[in-house]
Amino acid sequence: MEEYSFANSSALDFPVNVRISRDSLEGPYQPPPFSTLLQRPDLRHIGSNTSPTSDLYVTIQLWADSKPLTVPVQTAYKSFKKARKWDEWLELPISISTIPQNSQLAITVWDISPTGGPGAKGHAIPFGGTTISLFDNDNTLQKGRQKCRLYRHKAADGFSSTTTPAIPPPRRVRNSDGASNGHVTSPEEDELDRLEKLFKKHEMGEIHRVDWLDALVFKAVAKQRQQVEAAAKVSSRARKRVPASKTNAANKDEATASKSEDQGTEEDSEEDEDKYTLLIDFPRFDFPIVFTDHEYAPPPISSLAHNSPQPGNVNLKPPPEVQLGPGINGTGNGIGDDDENAPPLIRIYDPEVGAKDNPAESKHRRLVRSHRTGVLDRDLKPNAKIRDELNTIMSYGPTQELNAEEKDLVWKFRHHLTRDKRALTKFVKSVAWNDASEARQAVQLLPKWTEIDVDDALELLGPTFDNPAVRAYAVDRLRESDDDELLLYLLQLVQALKFEKIPAEPQDGSTQDSSLARFLITRATNNLMLGNFLHWYLMVECDDRSPDQIKEHRKLFAKVEFDFMTELMQIPEGPERRKTLLRQGELITVLSKISKEIRFSREDRPRKQQRLKKYLADPKNELMAFDPPLPLPLDPSVSIVGCYPEDSIVFKSSLYPLLIHFKTLDGKKYPIIFKTGDDLRQDQLVIQVIALMDRLLRKENLDLKLTPYRILATSSNAGAVQFIPSMSLAAASAKYKGSILAYLRANNPDTSADLGVRASTMDTYVKSCAGYCVITYLLGVGDRHLDNLLLAPDGHFFHADFGYILGRDPKPFAPQMKLCKEMVEGMGSSTSPHYAAFKSYCFTAYTTLRKSSNLILNLFSLMVDANIPDIKVEPQHVVEKVRERFHLEMSEEEAMRHFEGLIVDSVGSIFPVVIDTIHNMMQGLRA
Repeated sequence: MEEYSFANSSALDFPVNVRISRDSLEGPYQPPPFSTLLQRPDLRHIGSNTSPTSDLYVTIQLWADSKPLTVPVQTAYKSFKKARKWDEWLELPISISTIPQNSQLAITVWDISPTGGPGAKGHAIPFGGTTISLFDNDNTLQKGRQKCRLYRHKAADGFSSTTTPAIPPPRRVRNSDGASNGHVTSPEEDELDRLEKLFKKHEMGEIHRVDWLDALVFKAVAKQRQQVEAAAKVSSRARKRVPASKTNAANKDEATASKSEDQGTEEDSEEDEDKYTLLIDFPRFDFPIVFTDHEYAPPPISSLAHNSPQPGNVNLKPPPEVQLGPGINGTGNGIGDDDENAPPLIRIYDPEVGAKDNPAESKHRRLVRSHRTGVLDRDLKPNAKIRDELNTIMSYGPTQELNAEEKDLVWKFRHHLTRDKRALTKFVKSVAWNDASEARQAVQLLPKWTEIDVDDALELLGPTFDNPAVRAYAVDRLRESDDDELLLYLLQLVQALKFEKIPAEPQDGSTQDSSLARFLITRATNNLMLGNFLHWYLMVECDDRSPDQIKEHRKLFAKVEFDFMTELMQIPEGPERRKTLLRQGELITVLSKISKEIRFSREDRPRKQQRLKKYLADPKNELMAFDPPLPLPLDPSVSIVGCYPEDSIVFKSSLYPLLIHFKTLDGKKYPIIFKTGDDLRQDQLVIQVIALMDRLLRKENLDLKLTPYRILATSSNAGAVQFIPSMSLAAASAKYKGSILAYLRANNPDTSADLGVRASTMDTYVKSCAGYCVITYLLGVGDRHLDNLLLAPDGHFFHADFGYILGRDPKPFAPQMKLCKEMVEGMGSSTSPHYAAFKSYCFTAYTTLRKSSNLILNLFSLMVDANIPDIKVEPQHVVEKVRERFHLEMSEEEAMRHFEGLIVDSVGSIFPVVIDTIHNMMQGLRA
């Protein structure tokens, strides 16, 4: 969870609450003199005139813009004996998230009067009123105790310019010459105000409490407050004796102004003699609540669109833009550049922008693409200038949008472009699919196009292409791929099912309308490996019940799984294969149960390990022997017949992963790591991309000795990982006194070879270092330290733990590529020929993978809706994050220089060394 220091009021779905505090009414009790009661018999029956603890009640009401927002809420009846103690919370029927910024609480204390009086409501008259704003001057919601000035004999009003403010404005008086004498506050009163604010912070826990010192301070402040109040009374009586005529004689021209000032002074003097305050409490929150307006969602535009996107699709159209006409100053407040008094420019949101076509643009397109000349378009040939423009358009990557002129140009020469396989995706983007005639022509032209590459076919299956004919054409191209190649794209093709037009509730419950779903089911039925992984990919998506996986998608994957099982039963060996998948599910269920019990057991690791061995050997779990042999879900090409309980290990980690050795059909051991509590889909994606890049490099005769070990997520919080016997660079460096070269020399000695290491081992080490440096840079793998950089005894170097990708890294100042001094030391040094060979392999691998950038970018575009942590952070920028690391705008020579700079920066960076040192210290403390 990201740290934050404040919250928005619009997100606070909590009613407005106010507490009338205990001993909340403060003020001097001065009963009217007997002479006054003789003259005013009606005052004899007012409760506050007969007893200092008469029964009063309080009402509160929320106002804004001089209008009430709620009905009044009042305190319950209480019979006071020794003091007026309400201590009651009042809840208003309105949420904080919906109140405006200028909200005010009108609080009135009511007195009992059977005879009525000014402002009376039934048998109650105002004892006093006050009005307090809910938000302070910094637009922050008020919290904690508030001291409000109570205006005697007045009901609180919630007007914008209220006459009963909780904090009255500073008083002013005039001298004998009529001039304003400024504030009538003494330094002592200012000091008391400052102390009141500190008391509030102390009460809310913002100032540390020291009981003995606090008691002394409270006593001193109480004494000072009594002195200030006594001085204020003397000053008030002195001001009352000043004749008002003296002020009027000073300046008759200011008679009206001075009259109002004098009236204010007289009122203040009266109030000083009968001054009451009301203490209230607002709820306290852990963080400041800052006012924010409620943002209403824009009107839905999907209902106006001609082709509504499927659930979960990204926005197919750009957000609406404000169009400014000529002579309108878009940056100012008015119309025209010179007219300062012009009315303000009002921008109105048009929900049809981005959904419906602009009539002028539609008319222009119809004129440019007149269907009356469609026959003549077949013979159009571009001249040299236009041919260059078309070649530029064809070189665009899959993420680049075409403007209107480029779309018209592609449409005009569409027949000429049918012989260019790169042009199909650009042509599909140029078609106005809401135009029935134009869409019909485009569909008729698809079969005439030359065969496209697989990367273009994958792009046509992405979220931005929803025409069934286009998607069916892309599937036809995938039919030509062999099963091994299709397996490399299977993870993305399963995600592409989200973009298919499959009815939410088909009558027959099948997926016959989806060409992609039928293709995957058919190929998976005929191939054991494809069927195994399609089954588990679908089961993981069905199991994902997080908020990011919508219900419709779970239903979709369940339909595909059901159709796959139905299709499987139609072939001769289908029932046996289905039974095998069920047995795999039972194996995973048992392993998950064992893993959870060991993880949550409150035992030390040795006892957990003994418990694991006991579980594996227990005949009830049926893990000692499998009859018939069971294809391993992680690698169906390997059949297992049992396990070795005595070789099992519980790793030292917060999730306590299990290392289990299975016995294969040929008598060998196949170790896997099984763990629960972790979503392995992100690691699974990275390993799949590494395997694809390995295949792309091998096609160019460049074998970089990569180790794409297998990972299979079996649910949204469990999975299995192939265990490769290896040692982390941290452990190897510690064991061999900081020398990776010594580790290689100890496991592969050759006194006749350079550096004393077998030549094949050094070649493997150098190539694998180069391969993983390039691949982890392209994928933006983060959180690299010496514990997740692994080295096998035969020299294979590889990475593990891909919890951070796409440029995310929990450590500050992390380099874009991980090339530590330990890796370079294993090659001999930065001056050895092996290091020069390493750099050469890096350059070759980087330039080779840049040629296949479209394929890799299209694979990531199909994963935008996948529930993978580092993708769902910013799904709209995923493809762009990968694309910017390819630097397609550079030439091949510039790209090589750029990558050389990365190598130099990574080797010379000091921050990774410091971070690795701190990491090793923390690991040592945990050990």
